[in-house]
Amino acid sequence: MFSYIIKRMLQMIPTLIGVSIIVFILIHSVPGDPARLIAGNEASAQDVELVRERLGLNQPLYVQYGSYVVHLLSGDLGTSLRSDRPVLQEILTRFPTTITLTVIAIIIMVLIGLFAGIVSATKPNSIWDNATMMFSLFGISMPIFWLGLMLILIFSYYLQILPSGGSDGLKYYILPAFAVGLSSSAILARLTRSSLLEVIHQDFVRTARAKGVKEKAVIYKHTLKNALIPIITVIGLEFGHLLGGAVLAETVFSMNGLGRYVIQSIQFRDYPAIQGSVLFIATIFVVVNLIVDLCYSLVDPRVRYD
Repeated sequence: MFSYIIKRMLQMIPTLIGVSIIVFILIHSVPGDPARLIAGNEASAQDVELVRERLGLNQPLYVQYGSYVVHLLSGDLGTSLRSDRPVLQEILTRFPTTITLTVIAIIIMVLIGLFAGIVSATKPNSIWDNATMMFSLFGISMPIFWLGLMLILIFSYYLQILPSGGSDGLKYYILPAFAVGLSSSAILARLTRSSLLEVIHQDFVRTARAKGVKEKAVIYKHTLKNALIPIITVIGLEFGHLLGGAVLAETVFSMNGLGRYVIQSIQFRDYPAIQGSVLFIATIFVVVNLIVDLCYSLVDPRVRYD
């Protein structure tokens, strides 16, 4: 397994290089001049050019990217054009908020998605099955920003039981976590249902029932355990989706997280902040995928990485 981990970590390098190149090209293709924003609207063309020269924005793109890579190899993500602070420091300041929101959203996704999927699979074509599928359709169809606004309207404005914004305590994460995790739980519910229905009619399940094993043990010990591989896969993939959803949720709920930082950086054309944030998120996503792959061997002993 150790050799497999090393191999996967080496495979991360070209992936992250590709991400950095794509992001670098995209952000420099977006209209707007950060030098003009820094200098101000009243600044002369000469002043703007001086700012551009000071920031190195007057150099060819390949020179700018080469300089960025050189600094990146030493662990330097650059300096924010907006705040003049190290990008890595700003990311690490805001990341705890984002990762807390994402983890709570994953817990909500797993609890709701697994429960709904199991109920739907064990009672096919029943009212519970139909209700679960309607819930899945609703969850997949609702945009995060709209669902967030509806949750604020109901629980903050009318009921006044939960805060509408901020990140000063656990209760501040409840509404945004539900807004982010609900659509993912709908996807997980549908996948859990289909995976369980595929396993539940196999011979070893019928044998367990014939031996008199209780139905709960048949479902949770035999059926669910053998259907976990695709479920774990979608949980790992949804982690990246939830990190992306945090961008919208943090904006709607005014949370000082990494997602909101990215939005503000895009508005200001803060190239180092955008590049550093996207590369940081991509690294987290790749590491999570590696952890998901390693979990396969824990769930299914037949999976080997030797």
